[in-house]
Amino acid sequence: MFAVFLRFAANKAKAGALMAAHNAWVAKGLADGIFQLVGSLEAQGGGLILAHGEDRPALETRIAQDPFVAEGVVTAQIIGFSPNRADPRLAFLLA
Repeated sequence: MFAVFLRFAANKAKAGALMAAHNAWVAKGLADGIFQLVGSLEAQGGGLILAHGEDRPALETRIAQDPFVAEGVVTAQIIGFSPNRADPRLAFLLA
């Protein structure tokens, strides 16, 4: 499992123009079953994605396809972790 931090970068001003494409990219990650949770960081710092079901190279490729990443609106930091306990409603994430 991975936590992906998308932090605003130098080209933050381009976010509005790329928002529809970014939202379509997020929707595809959710539809593909890879993104489990997507949200905004507090204080307008960017976003966070919990991803599961892809290895790191495949996820890196997917993240690079985000229009925000490709255009320098955000920088991506991918942190892998191995969950070993979960609320029963999230037990599927332990597989």
